[in-house]
Amino acid sequence: MNRNEVKNCLLCNAPLNSQMDWKRLFFNRFPKVICEECENQFEWCLHEQDEEVVSLYYYNEAMQDYLHRYKFMHDVLLAKVFREEIYYNLKNRKEMIVPIPMHPEKLKERTFSHVDELLKQARIPYVHLLEKITTETQGGKTREERMNTPQIFKLKKTVQVEGKEILLVDDIYTTGTTIRHAKRVLIEGGAKSVKAFTLIKSGFYK
Repeated sequence: MNRNEVKNCLLCNAPLNSQMDWKRLFFNRFPKVICEECENQFEWCLHEQDEEVVSLYYYNEAMQDYLHRYKFMHDVLLAKVFREEIYYNLKNRKEMIVPIPMHPEKLKERTFSHVDELLKQARIPYVHLLEKITTETQGGKTREERMNTPQIFKLKKTVQVEGKEILLVDDIYTTGTTIRHAKRVLIEGGAKSVKAFTLIKSGFYK
């Protein structure tokens, strides 16, 4: 890998210090892609953690801007921003890593699967077990509408989940509707346990 692959911050375009300290070299950590000033604007989610759903960051203003650029402006390079944090949180998990899928029509519209790309950049192996059966998104719905959403997933054909321990991965946790629907399908399919990991934890927004 070219350790100088990114010379300017992907968020503010400020020059990055290309020197690698010995810890980064020894542990083969990922090269930095954002500056310290941008990095410090993200707020770690250190409290209110649930063993069933773990999130890394709160949905503050900096994260809102990041997510808009990454998901809706199709800036796939931004998948690199949190790869180190995702890697160190998932590398030793014993569960099968399962990203929340996109509907094929939404995938065409977005041009890439944002959850898959986060995992790819963090070098975390994953497998798709679910299919999304509706093009509806949770954005724009009220909390009540989200909570009453009909099932949005189904198991992929030929998938066997009986007895498996599964970790669902999504970009943002808001009301938990998406995670609950995915978990229900997997548990009904025979999964032993289903937990979740998200990059962001949000209060109800949109």
